[in-house]
Amino acid sequence: MTETITRTEIVPLRLLIDGRWVEGTGRRLESTSPANPENVIAAGGTATGRDVQAAMAAARTAAAEWAATPMAERGGYLSRAAAIITANADVWGTELAREEGKTFAEGRGEVLRAAQILTYYSAESDRMAGEVFSSPRRGEKILVTRKPLGVVAVITPFNFPIAIPAWKIAPALVFGNTVVWKPASSVPLLALRLAQALVEAGLPAGVLNLVIGPGSLGNEIVNHPDLDGLTFTGSTGVGRMLAAAAAGAGVPIQAEMGGKNASVVLDDADLELATEQVLFGAFRSTGQKCTATSRLVLQDSIADAFLERLAERLAEWQTGDPTDSSVHMGPVVSDSAAADIRAGIAAAVAQGAIPRFAGDVSGLGPAFVAPTVLEIPEGGQNIAWRDEFFGPVLAVRRAATTAEAFALANDSEFGLSCAVFTQDLTKALDAMESIDVGILHVNSESAGADPHVPFGGAKKSGYGPKEQGGAAREFFTHTTTVYLRGA
Repeated sequence: MTETITRTEIVPLRLLIDGRWVEGTGRRLESTSPANPENVIAAGGTATGRDVQAAMAAARTAAAEWAATPMAERGGYLSRAAAIITANADVWGTELAREEGKTFAEGRGEVLRAAQILTYYSAESDRMAGEVFSSPRRGEKILVTRKPLGVVAVITPFNFPIAIPAWKIAPALVFGNTVVWKPASSVPLLALRLAQALVEAGLPAGVLNLVIGPGSLGNEIVNHPDLDGLTFTGSTGVGRMLAAAAAGAGVPIQAEMGGKNASVVLDDADLELATEQVLFGAFRSTGQKCTATSRLVLQDSIADAFLERLAERLAEWQTGDPTDSSVHMGPVVSDSAAADIRAGIAAAVAQGAIPRFAGDVSGLGPAFVAPTVLEIPEGGQNIAWRDEFFGPVLAVRRAATTAEAFALANDSEFGLSCAVFTQDLTKALDAMESIDVGILHVNSESAGADPHVPFGGAKKSGYGPKEQGGAAREFFTHTTTVYLRGA
């Protein structure tokens, strides 16, 4: 089904159930460009509860044979799919920019990251598969082996419509699980593309099933008796509901949820580097990253100089059509998301936040939000500091000391990512001990993740085992301890 399309063609959306591309029997879904809502990019029928039932049945039927397939063979499907994705990076990157709103450069980069993730997991058979322990008894060895969970549900968000699914689906498949996948309905085209790549790579029928539709399908999936595991990335509210439902059913869940990530710039930092990295962390992908910098802590002595530099850089920051190579930032994912962000900014100002920079998006569509920097007065409780806006909004506070700066970084119920800018090794080591997050960057932006290391948050940002790298094995498999003794 892979094809090159022009800007005027509407891609037909299909479900993938038991190896067949089928038309959804639910309501019609039209995926439009947030930069130009009149531009319909993909359209088709959505899945219903009946489709979920069929997908779960197909995954259950395929599970035993897929688990018995050698891991090296399972990895081969991922390797071939990665090659297909790489070959389509330009076309799919453009589609991603049009459908989700990030720039073409970011969209193409995300497509290539998906290929990189599949390539990484395709080599899993070359890595450690189990452990051997000594036994206290003569003539016996104790082995710890691993088996797949079985049928795994994958529920993914809009903001990385091909990369986040790849880092869930690739380990799920290579460790021998079958998958039922529900992507965000606002960005179905890139989900279709990833599924196409895996089908074209020869993936057997029923091993991957794609159901596109409303959020209510998640309830159909999590309550299905054949479900053996659930991996989710999305909002904190939805994540907690799914976690509760999964716990009630005795199903293991891995959930990556909200973030309100801080960058801390100390008085000895390289200000040019820090300004660039904070800019990228806060405003790339229009701030729609769970690891985006949305809070900034500045030590008093460099605060004014930093804010001046940041404003100078933002004054050159171009917002507009994400497929235009001169543009730095596109729209957010929808008009309604933009309206919510603007309402949050207004509420923050009403609570005392001081605007330090506000960009100009006049003449652009309703999904465009101007890059915004708000300073929160000392001691003030403000919505911009507390709540996740998921847009290009940066809340700033000042700190007198390093200890106060680190305390402000910890001043959140979330603990996904943080960035600290300093040239003092002792302060960097102090940050490692003091700041409670799942990911800490020293002298680089708060966003970013590599496929070979664990990804996930502390506090209320995550639930269950971490993702990616060797950590993925901890979720997608369970252990069997074998006491091996001859007759």
